[in-house]
Amino acid sequence: MRQHDKLFIGGEWVAPAGTGTIDVISPHTEEVVGRVPDGTAEDVDRAVAAAREAFDHGPWPRMTFAERAAVMTRLAEIYAARQGELAELITEEMGSPITFSNLAQAPQPLGMLQYYAEYGKTFQQEEQRPGLFGPVTVRREPVGVVAAVVPWNVPQFVTMTKVAPALLAGCTIVLKPAPETPLDAYMLAEMAQEAGIPPGVLNIVPAGREVSEHLVSHRGVDKVAFTGSTAAGRRIAAICGEQLKRVSLELGGKSAAIILDDADLPSSMGMLAIASLMNNGQACVAQTRILASRNRYDEVVEAVANMVTSQPVGDPSDPATGIGPLVAKRQQERVEGYIKIGMDEGAKVVVGGLDRPYDRGWYVAPTVFAGVTNDMRIAREEIFGPVLAVIPYEDEADAVRIANDSDYGLAGTVWTADADHGMEVARQVRTGTYGINCFMIESNTPFGGYKASGVGRELGPEGLAGYLEYKSISRLG
Repeated sequence: MRQHDKLFIGGEWVAPAGTGTIDVISPHTEEVVGRVPDGTAEDVDRAVAAAREAFDHGPWPRMTFAERAAVMTRLAEIYAARQGELAELITEEMGSPITFSNLAQAPQPLGMLQYYAEYGKTFQQEEQRPGLFGPVTVRREPVGVVAAVVPWNVPQFVTMTKVAPALLAGCTIVLKPAPETPLDAYMLAEMAQEAGIPPGVLNIVPAGREVSEHLVSHRGVDKVAFTGSTAAGRRIAAICGEQLKRVSLELGGKSAAIILDDADLPSSMGMLAIASLMNNGQACVAQTRILASRNRYDEVVEAVANMVTSQPVGDPSDPATGIGPLVAKRQQERVEGYIKIGMDEGAKVVVGGLDRPYDRGWYVAPTVFAGVTNDMRIAREEIFGPVLAVIPYEDEADAVRIANDSDYGLAGTVWTADADHGMEVARQVRTGTYGINCFMIESNTPFGGYKASGVGRELGPEGLAGYLEYKSISRLG
Protein backbone atom coordinates (compact mmCIF):
# COMPACT_ATOMS: atom_id res chain seq x y z
CA MET A 1 0.00 0.00 0.00
CA ARG A 2 1.58 3.26 -1.16
CA GLN A 3 0.13 6.05 0.94
CA HIS A 4 0.64 9.73 0.16
CA ASP A 5 -1.14 12.37 2.22
CA LYS A 6 0.38 15.54 0.78
CA LEU A 7 0.65 17.42 -2.49
CA PHE A 8 3.84 18.72 -4.12
CA ILE A 9 3.43 22.49 -4.40
CA GLY A 10 6.08 25.20 -4.37
CA GLY A 11 8.88 22.70 -3.86
CA GLU A 12 7.37 21.37 -0.65
CA TRP A 13 5.06 18.58 0.47
CA VAL A 14 1.97 20.42 1.69
CA ALA A 15 -1.32 19.33 3.21
CA PRO A 16 -4.26 19.38 0.75
CA ALA A 17 -7.08 21.83 1.22
CA GLY A 18 -9.70 19.08 1.32
CA THR A 19 -10.08 15.70 2.97
CA GLY A 20 -10.98 13.64 -0.11
CA THR A 21 -8.71 10.85 -1.30
CA ILE A 22 -8.17 8.88 -4.50
CA ASP A 23 -7.79 5.12 -4.25
CA VAL A 24 -5.42 3.55 -6.75
CA ILE A 25 -6.75 0.08 -7.57
CA SER A 26 -4.77 -2.75 -9.13
CA PRO A 27 -6.42 -3.79 -12.42
CA HIS A 28 -5.15 -7.32 -11.80
CA THR A 29 -6.31 -7.92 -8.21
CA GLU A 30 -8.99 -5.21 -7.91
CA GLU A 31 -7.39 -4.34 -4.58
CA VAL A 32 -6.33 -0.89 -3.38
CA VAL A 33 -2.57 -0.50 -3.86
CA GLY A 34 -2.22 3.22 -3.21
CA ARG A 35 -3.95 6.32 -1.94
CA VAL A 36 -3.32 10.02 -2.63
CA PRO A 37 -5.16 13.27 -1.86
CA ASP A 38 -7.96 14.25 -4.20
CA GLY A 39 -6.94 17.76 -5.20
CA THR A 40 -9.44 20.59 -5.04
CA ALA A 41 -9.84 23.89 -6.88
CA GLU A 42 -8.16 25.56 -3.91
CA ASP A 43 -5.17 23.25 -4.31
CA VAL A 44 -4.99 24.15 -8.00
CA ASP A 45 -5.07 27.83 -7.10
CA ARG A 46 -2.13 27.33 -4.74
CA ALA A 47 -0.20 25.35 -7.36
CA VAL A 48 -0.78 27.95 -10.07
CA ALA A 49 0.22 30.72 -7.65
CA ALA A 50 3.45 28.86 -6.85
CA ALA A 51 4.17 28.33 -10.56
CA ARG A 52 3.31 31.96 -11.28
CA GLU A 53 5.68 33.19 -8.56
CA ALA A 54 8.46 30.91 -9.79
CA PHE A 55 7.99 32.15 -13.34
CA ASP A 56 7.55 35.86 -12.62
CA HIS A 57 10.25 36.18 -9.96
CA GLY A 58 12.21 32.94 -9.65
CA PRO A 59 15.56 31.94 -11.15
CA TRP A 60 14.42 29.21 -13.55
CA PRO A 61 13.20 31.34 -16.50
CA ARG A 62 16.23 33.62 -16.08
CA MET A 63 18.81 30.87 -16.34
CA THR A 64 20.44 30.12 -19.68
CA PHE A 65 19.35 27.11 -21.66
CA ALA A 66 22.66 25.46 -20.82
CA GLU A 67 22.16 26.07 -17.10
CA ARG A 68 18.70 24.52 -17.18
CA ALA A 69 20.06 21.64 -19.25
CA ALA A 70 22.62 20.92 -16.53
CA VAL A 71 19.87 20.56 -13.92
CA MET A 72 17.88 18.38 -16.31
CA THR A 73 20.95 16.17 -16.83
CA ARG A 74 21.07 15.63 -13.07
CA LEU A 75 17.36 14.77 -13.11
CA ALA A 76 17.98 12.30 -15.93
CA GLU A 77 20.71 10.59 -13.92
CA ILE A 78 18.37 10.16 -10.96
CA TYR A 79 15.59 9.01 -13.29
CA ALA A 80 17.88 6.41 -14.88
CA ALA A 81 18.79 4.98 -11.48
CA ARG A 82 15.10 4.50 -10.61
CA GLN A 83 13.64 3.48 -13.98
CA GLY A 84 13.28 -0.18 -12.98
CA GLU A 85 11.37 0.83 -9.88
CA LEU A 86 9.26 3.21 -11.95
CA ALA A 87 8.41 0.50 -14.48
CA GLU A 88 7.21 -1.82 -11.71
CA LEU A 89 5.12 0.97 -10.20
CA ILE A 90 3.35 1.73 -13.49
CA THR A 91 2.63 -1.97 -13.98
CA GLU A 92 1.15 -2.07 -10.49
CA GLU A 93 -1.06 0.98 -10.85
CA MET A 94 -2.40 0.53 -14.40
CA GLY A 95 -1.76 -3.07 -15.49
CA SER A 96 0.80 -2.53 -18.23
CA PRO A 97 2.71 -5.79 -18.82
CA ILE A 98 6.09 -5.53 -17.11
CA THR A 99 7.85 -6.30 -20.38
CA PHE A 100 6.21 -3.23 -21.95
CA SER A 101 6.89 -1.12 -18.87
CA ASN A 102 10.58 -2.06 -19.05
CA LEU A 103 10.58 -1.44 -22.82
CA ALA A 104 8.65 1.83 -23.00
CA GLN A 105 6.86 3.05 -19.86
CA ALA A 106 10.11 4.06 -18.12
CA PRO A 107 12.95 4.05 -20.71
CA GLN A 108 11.21 6.23 -23.29
CA PRO A 109 10.45 9.08 -20.85
CA LEU A 110 14.08 8.89 -19.75
CA GLY A 111 15.15 9.14 -23.40
CA MET A 112 13.05 12.29 -23.84
CA LEU A 113 14.57 13.87 -20.75
CA GLN A 114 18.08 13.01 -21.92
CA TYR A 115 17.35 14.33 -25.42
CA TYR A 116 16.19 17.75 -24.23
CA ALA A 117 18.97 17.99 -21.65
CA GLU A 118 21.52 17.41 -24.41
CA TYR A 119 19.70 19.64 -26.90
CA GLY A 120 19.70 22.51 -24.41
CA LYS A 121 23.46 22.53 -24.01
CA THR A 122 23.97 24.31 -27.34
CA PHE A 123 20.52 25.83 -27.95
CA GLN A 124 20.72 29.56 -28.61
CA GLN A 125 18.18 31.88 -27.04
CA GLU A 126 18.90 34.63 -29.56
CA GLU A 127 19.96 34.80 -33.18
CA GLN A 128 20.72 37.68 -35.52
CA ARG A 129 19.01 38.14 -38.88
CA PRO A 130 19.51 40.91 -41.43
CA GLY A 131 16.69 43.44 -41.70
CA LEU A 132 15.83 46.22 -44.15
CA PHE A 133 17.28 48.97 -41.97
CA GLY A 134 19.58 47.07 -39.63
CA PRO A 135 20.04 43.83 -37.72
CA VAL A 136 17.09 42.04 -36.14
CA THR A 137 17.44 39.94 -33.02
CA VAL A 138 15.08 36.97 -32.84
CA ARG A 139 14.70 35.99 -29.21
CA ARG A 140 13.10 32.86 -27.74
CA GLU A 141 11.39 33.21 -24.38
CA PRO A 142 9.40 30.74 -22.27
CA VAL A 143 5.65 30.84 -22.76
CA GLY A 144 4.95 30.99 -19.01
CA VAL A 145 2.97 28.79 -16.64
CA VAL A 146 2.02 25.46 -18.22
CA ALA A 147 -0.89 23.25 -17.19
CA ALA A 148 0.05 19.68 -18.16
CA VAL A 149 -2.92 17.31 -18.06
CA VAL A 150 -1.98 13.70 -18.72
CA PRO A 151 -3.85 10.38 -19.10
CA TRP A 152 -3.43 7.01 -17.41
CA ASN A 153 -2.28 4.75 -20.23
CA VAL A 154 1.39 5.77 -20.55
CA PRO A 155 1.57 8.24 -17.68
CA GLN A 156 5.30 9.00 -17.56
CA PHE A 157 5.70 8.90 -21.33
CA VAL A 158 3.04 11.56 -21.77
CA THR A 159 4.21 13.52 -18.75
CA MET A 160 7.71 13.79 -20.15
CA THR A 161 6.52 14.87 -23.62
CA LYS A 162 5.35 17.99 -21.80
CA VAL A 163 7.57 18.40 -18.75
CA ALA A 164 10.94 17.91 -20.49
CA PRO A 165 10.53 20.60 -23.20
CA ALA A 166 8.70 22.92 -20.81
CA LEU A 167 11.58 22.70 -18.32
CA LEU A 168 14.17 23.39 -20.99
CA ALA A 169 12.19 26.35 -22.31
CA GLY A 170 12.15 27.92 -18.82
CA CYS A 171 8.46 27.41 -18.12
CA THR A 172 6.95 26.47 -14.79
CA ILE A 173 4.45 23.64 -14.61
CA VAL A 174 1.35 22.40 -12.83
CA LEU A 175 1.08 18.70 -13.58
CA LYS A 176 -2.33 17.06 -13.20
CA PRO A 177 -1.94 13.26 -13.35
CA ALA A 178 -4.92 11.02 -14.02
CA PRO A 179 -6.68 9.76 -10.89
CA GLU A 180 -6.06 6.17 -12.00
CA THR A 181 -2.27 6.64 -12.09
CA PRO A 182 -1.01 9.33 -9.71
CA LEU A 183 1.70 7.25 -8.00
CA ASP A 184 4.36 7.63 -10.71
CA ALA A 185 3.93 11.42 -10.57
CA TYR A 186 4.85 11.33 -6.89
CA MET A 187 8.05 9.49 -7.77
CA LEU A 188 8.81 12.18 -10.36
CA ALA A 189 8.31 14.86 -7.69
CA GLU A 190 10.82 13.11 -5.44
CA MET A 191 13.33 12.98 -8.27
CA ALA A 192 12.80 16.64 -9.18
CA GLN A 193 13.36 17.65 -5.58
CA GLU A 194 16.58 15.61 -5.41
CA ALA A 195 17.80 17.08 -8.70
CA GLY A 196 17.53 20.63 -7.37
CA ILE A 197 14.77 21.96 -9.58
CA PRO A 198 13.82 25.27 -7.92
CA PRO A 199 10.63 25.58 -5.84
CA GLY A 200 7.46 26.18 -7.84
CA VAL A 201 8.92 25.05 -11.16
CA LEU A 202 7.13 21.68 -10.97
CA ASN A 203 3.91 21.30 -8.99
CA ILE A 204 1.75 18.17 -8.87
CA VAL A 205 -1.96 17.97 -8.05
CA PRO A 206 -3.85 14.70 -8.74
CA ALA A 207 -7.55 15.36 -9.21
CA GLY A 208 -10.66 14.49 -11.15
CA ARG A 209 -12.36 16.03 -14.15
CA GLU A 210 -13.98 19.10 -12.58
CA VAL A 211 -10.75 20.21 -10.96
CA SER A 212 -8.95 19.60 -14.25
CA GLU A 213 -11.29 22.04 -15.95
CA HIS A 214 -10.59 24.58 -13.20
CA LEU A 215 -6.87 24.25 -13.95
CA VAL A 216 -7.33 24.52 -17.71
CA SER A 217 -9.49 27.64 -17.40
CA HIS A 218 -7.30 29.28 -14.72
CA ARG A 219 -6.31 32.81 -15.69
CA GLY A 220 -2.85 32.26 -14.22
CA VAL A 221 -2.07 29.55 -16.78
CA ASP A 222 -0.44 30.65 -20.06
CA LYS A 223 -0.49 27.32 -21.92
CA VAL A 224 -2.34 24.03 -21.67
CA ALA A 225 -0.71 20.80 -22.83
CA PHE A 226 -3.23 17.96 -22.92
CA THR A 227 -3.23 14.33 -23.95
CA GLY A 228 -6.46 12.36 -23.83
CA SER A 229 -9.73 11.79 -25.62
CA THR A 230 -10.82 13.83 -28.60
CA ALA A 231 -14.03 14.79 -26.80
CA ALA A 232 -12.09 16.24 -23.87
CA GLY A 233 -9.69 17.89 -26.29
CA ARG A 234 -12.53 19.74 -27.98
CA ARG A 235 -13.71 21.07 -24.61
CA ILE A 236 -10.20 22.20 -23.67
CA ALA A 237 -9.69 23.82 -27.09
CA ALA A 238 -12.92 25.76 -26.62
CA ILE A 239 -11.81 27.07 -23.22
CA CYS A 240 -8.36 28.02 -24.49
CA GLY A 241 -9.82 29.60 -27.60
CA GLU A 242 -12.10 31.79 -25.54
CA GLN A 243 -9.13 32.98 -23.48
CA LEU A 244 -6.69 33.06 -26.42
CA LYS A 245 -4.49 30.74 -24.38
CA ARG A 246 -1.77 28.65 -25.99
CA VAL A 247 -2.77 24.99 -26.29
CA SER A 248 -1.39 21.73 -27.63
CA LEU A 249 -3.56 18.63 -27.92
CA GLU A 250 -2.53 15.02 -28.52
CA LEU A 251 -5.78 13.11 -28.91
CA GLY A 252 -7.22 9.86 -30.22
CA GLY A 253 -6.36 7.60 -33.09
CA LYS A 254 -7.69 4.76 -35.22
CA SER A 255 -4.56 3.81 -37.07
CA ALA A 256 -4.38 1.55 -40.10
CA ALA A 257 -1.74 -1.10 -40.75
CA ILE A 258 -1.60 -1.68 -44.52
CA ILE A 259 -0.33 -5.17 -45.30
CA LEU A 260 0.82 -5.25 -48.92
CA ASP A 261 0.75 -8.49 -50.90
CA ASP A 262 4.54 -8.82 -50.86
CA ALA A 263 4.75 -8.69 -47.05
CA ASP A 264 6.28 -11.64 -45.25
CA LEU A 265 3.53 -12.45 -42.78
CA PRO A 266 5.52 -14.35 -40.11
CA SER A 267 8.07 -11.55 -39.68
CA SER A 268 5.41 -8.84 -40.01
CA MET A 269 3.25 -10.37 -37.30
CA GLY A 270 6.12 -10.30 -34.81
CA MET A 271 6.40 -6.51 -35.03
CA LEU A 272 2.68 -5.95 -35.57
CA ALA A 273 1.98 -7.63 -32.23
CA ILE A 274 3.74 -4.72 -30.54
CA ALA A 275 2.31 -2.06 -32.85
CA SER A 276 -1.30 -3.21 -32.47
CA LEU A 277 -1.49 -4.68 -28.95
CA MET A 278 1.03 -2.62 -26.99
CA ASN A 279 -0.03 -1.80 -23.44
CA ASN A 280 -3.03 -4.15 -23.65
CA GLY A 281 -4.32 -2.19 -26.64
CA GLN A 282 -4.52 0.98 -24.57
CA ALA A 283 -2.46 3.19 -26.86
CA CYS A 284 -3.59 6.06 -29.04
CA VAL A 285 -1.14 4.97 -31.75
CA ALA A 286 -2.21 1.30 -31.76
CA GLN A 287 -2.61 -0.21 -35.23
CA THR A 288 -6.15 -1.50 -34.73
CA ARG A 289 -7.35 -1.46 -38.35
CA ILE A 290 -5.52 -4.20 -40.25
CA LEU A 291 -5.92 -3.66 -44.01
CA ALA A 292 -5.43 -6.76 -46.18
CA SER A 293 -5.95 -7.26 -49.90
CA ARG A 294 -8.71 -9.60 -50.99
CA ASN A 295 -5.99 -11.76 -52.61
CA ARG A 296 -4.51 -12.63 -49.21
CA TYR A 297 -7.39 -11.72 -46.92
CA ASP A 298 -8.03 -15.16 -45.41
CA GLU A 299 -4.32 -15.72 -44.98
CA VAL A 300 -3.88 -12.40 -43.17
CA VAL A 301 -6.90 -13.02 -40.94
CA GLU A 302 -5.43 -16.36 -39.92
CA ALA A 303 -2.01 -14.82 -39.28
CA VAL A 304 -3.48 -12.01 -37.17
CA ALA A 305 -5.59 -14.47 -35.21
CA ASN A 306 -2.55 -16.65 -34.51
CA MET A 307 -0.55 -13.60 -33.51
CA VAL A 308 -3.20 -12.53 -31.00
CA THR A 309 -3.70 -15.98 -29.49
CA SER A 310 0.08 -16.35 -29.07
CA GLN A 311 0.08 -13.47 -26.57
CA PRO A 312 -0.33 -14.93 -23.05
CA VAL A 313 -3.05 -13.12 -21.08
CA GLY A 314 -2.49 -12.78 -17.36
CA ASP A 315 -0.72 -11.17 -14.43
CA PRO A 316 0.99 -8.02 -15.75
CA SER A 317 3.89 -8.47 -13.33
CA ASP A 318 4.77 -11.80 -14.96
CA PRO A 319 7.43 -11.32 -17.67
CA ALA A 320 5.72 -14.03 -19.73
CA THR A 321 2.50 -11.99 -20.02
CA GLY A 322 1.80 -10.37 -23.37
CA ILE A 323 -1.60 -8.84 -22.59
CA GLY A 324 -2.73 -7.79 -19.13
CA PRO A 325 -5.91 -6.25 -17.72
CA LEU A 326 -7.50 -2.95 -18.70
CA VAL A 327 -7.06 -0.02 -16.37
CA ALA A 328 -10.53 0.07 -14.79
CA LYS A 329 -13.85 -1.72 -14.70
CA ARG A 330 -15.45 1.02 -16.81
CA GLN A 331 -12.79 0.42 -19.46
CA GLN A 332 -13.49 -3.31 -19.37
CA GLU A 333 -17.18 -2.63 -19.88
CA ARG A 334 -16.48 -0.11 -22.64
CA VAL A 335 -14.32 -2.54 -24.63
CA GLU A 336 -16.79 -5.39 -24.17
CA GLY A 337 -19.50 -3.00 -25.35
CA TYR A 338 -17.57 -2.46 -28.58
CA ILE A 339 -17.11 -6.20 -29.04
CA LYS A 340 -20.89 -6.56 -28.82
CA ILE A 341 -21.34 -3.67 -31.26
CA GLY A 342 -19.03 -5.40 -33.74
CA MET A 343 -21.01 -8.62 -33.46
CA ASP A 344 -24.27 -6.74 -33.91
CA GLU A 345 -22.86 -4.96 -36.97
CA GLY A 346 -22.27 -8.31 -38.62
CA ALA A 347 -18.51 -8.64 -38.21
CA LYS A 348 -17.22 -12.15 -37.50
CA VAL A 349 -15.37 -12.90 -34.25
CA VAL A 350 -12.36 -14.99 -35.27
CA VAL A 351 -10.80 -15.18 -31.80
CA GLY A 352 -11.88 -13.70 -28.49
CA GLY A 353 -15.35 -12.36 -27.86
CA LEU A 354 -17.29 -11.70 -24.68
CA ASP A 355 -16.06 -14.58 -22.50
CA ARG A 356 -13.71 -13.08 -19.92
CA PRO A 357 -10.35 -14.83 -19.40
CA TYR A 358 -10.52 -14.48 -15.60
CA ASP A 359 -13.21 -13.94 -12.98
CA ARG A 360 -11.05 -11.41 -11.12
CA GLY A 361 -9.30 -8.43 -12.64
CA TRP A 362 -10.44 -6.16 -15.47
CA TYR A 363 -9.55 -8.50 -18.29
CA VAL A 364 -11.19 -8.82 -21.69
CA ALA A 365 -10.54 -11.50 -24.26
CA PRO A 366 -8.20 -10.18 -27.00
CA THR A 367 -10.45 -10.15 -30.04
CA VAL A 368 -10.01 -10.24 -33.82
CA PHE A 369 -12.89 -9.34 -36.15
CA ALA A 370 -13.05 -10.36 -39.81
CA GLY A 371 -15.57 -9.24 -42.41
CA VAL A 372 -15.22 -5.64 -41.24
CA THR A 373 -16.08 -2.70 -43.47
CA ASN A 374 -14.65 0.72 -42.83
CA ASP A 375 -18.06 2.23 -42.09
CA MET A 376 -18.62 0.02 -39.03
CA ARG A 377 -18.27 1.63 -35.62
CA ILE A 378 -15.53 -0.83 -34.66
CA ALA A 379 -13.55 0.53 -37.63
CA ARG A 380 -14.23 4.20 -36.98
CA GLU A 381 -14.27 4.70 -33.21
CA GLU A 382 -11.35 4.37 -30.83
CA ILE A 383 -11.94 1.30 -28.67
CA PHE A 384 -8.76 1.49 -26.55
CA GLY A 385 -8.42 -2.20 -25.89
CA PRO A 386 -7.09 -5.39 -27.52
CA VAL A 387 -9.61 -5.46 -30.36
CA LEU A 388 -8.43 -5.65 -33.98
CA ALA A 389 -10.53 -5.30 -37.14
CA VAL A 390 -9.27 -6.85 -40.41
CA ILE A 391 -10.62 -4.86 -43.38
CA PRO A 392 -10.29 -5.96 -47.03
CA TYR A 393 -9.07 -3.68 -49.81
CA GLU A 394 -9.15 -4.02 -53.59
CA ASP A 395 -5.77 -2.57 -54.53
CA GLU A 396 -3.09 -0.33 -53.09
CA ALA A 397 -4.93 2.88 -53.95
CA ASP A 398 -8.00 1.52 -52.17
CA ALA A 399 -5.86 0.68 -49.12
CA VAL A 400 -4.59 4.26 -48.93
CA ARG A 401 -8.14 5.55 -49.37
CA ILE A 402 -9.41 3.38 -46.49
CA ALA A 403 -6.48 4.38 -44.28
CA ASN A 404 -7.29 8.05 -44.88
CA ASP A 405 -11.04 7.54 -44.48
CA SER A 406 -10.99 8.31 -40.77
CA ASP A 407 -11.69 11.20 -38.46
CA TYR A 408 -8.23 10.56 -37.01
CA GLY A 409 -4.69 10.88 -38.31
CA LEU A 410 -2.26 10.03 -35.54
CA ALA A 411 -0.28 7.01 -36.72
CA GLY A 412 -0.07 4.27 -39.29
CA THR A 413 2.12 1.56 -40.76
CA VAL A 414 2.76 -0.30 -43.99
CA TRP A 415 4.16 -3.83 -44.17
CA THR A 416 6.07 -4.76 -47.29
CA ALA A 417 9.18 -6.52 -48.64
CA ASP A 418 10.08 -3.31 -50.49
CA ALA A 419 10.85 -0.56 -47.96
CA ASP A 420 11.42 2.02 -50.72
CA HIS A 421 7.92 1.37 -52.01
CA GLY A 422 6.72 1.56 -48.41
CA MET A 423 7.99 5.17 -48.39
CA GLU A 424 5.72 5.92 -51.35
CA VAL A 425 2.75 4.61 -49.39
CA ALA A 426 3.81 6.48 -46.24
CA ARG A 427 3.83 9.78 -48.10
CA GLN A 428 0.18 9.31 -49.11
CA VAL A 429 -1.32 8.55 -45.69
CA ARG A 430 -2.38 11.62 -43.72
CA THR A 431 -1.02 10.89 -40.27
CA GLY A 432 1.55 12.52 -38.02
CA THR A 433 3.67 9.41 -37.40
CA TYR A 434 4.22 6.44 -39.67
CA GLY A 435 6.24 3.25 -39.76
CA ILE A 436 7.48 0.91 -42.48
CA ASN A 437 7.58 -2.64 -41.10
CA CYS A 438 7.63 -1.20 -37.59
CA PHE A 439 6.23 1.57 -35.44
CA MET A 440 8.38 3.80 -33.25
CA ILE A 441 8.26 7.20 -31.59
CA GLU A 442 11.63 8.94 -31.52
CA SER A 443 12.55 11.64 -29.00
CA ASN A 444 14.18 13.84 -31.64
CA THR A 445 11.30 13.85 -34.14
CA PRO A 446 7.87 15.51 -33.95
CA PHE A 447 4.94 13.50 -32.63
CA GLY A 448 1.30 14.50 -33.10
CA GLY A 449 -1.67 14.09 -35.34
CA TYR A 450 -3.74 15.32 -38.25
CA LYS A 451 -7.47 16.01 -38.11
CA ALA A 452 -9.19 15.00 -34.85
CA SER A 453 -5.98 13.49 -33.52
CA GLY A 454 -4.83 16.82 -32.19
CA VAL A 455 -3.22 20.22 -32.58
CA GLY A 456 0.51 20.88 -32.45
CA ARG A 457 3.53 18.61 -32.11
CA GLU A 458 5.50 17.18 -29.22
CA LEU A 459 9.12 15.92 -29.09
CA GLY A 460 12.04 17.04 -31.19
CA PRO A 461 12.87 20.71 -31.76
CA GLU A 462 9.23 21.16 -32.78
CA GLY A 463 8.13 20.08 -29.31
CA LEU A 464 10.34 22.67 -27.66
CA ALA A 465 8.94 25.37 -29.97
CA GLY A 466 5.50 24.82 -28.45
CA TYR A 467 6.77 26.16 -25.11
CA LEU A 468 8.47 29.24 -26.51
CA GLU A 469 7.34 32.69 -27.54
CA TYR A 470 9.29 34.36 -30.33
CA LYS A 471 10.22 38.03 -30.09
CA SER A 472 11.71 40.08 -32.94
CA ILE A 473 13.78 43.12 -31.91
CA SER A 474 14.75 45.55 -34.68
CA ARG A 475 17.34 48.25 -34.16
CA LEU A 476 18.59 51.27 -36.01
CA GLY A 477 21.99 52.61 -35.20
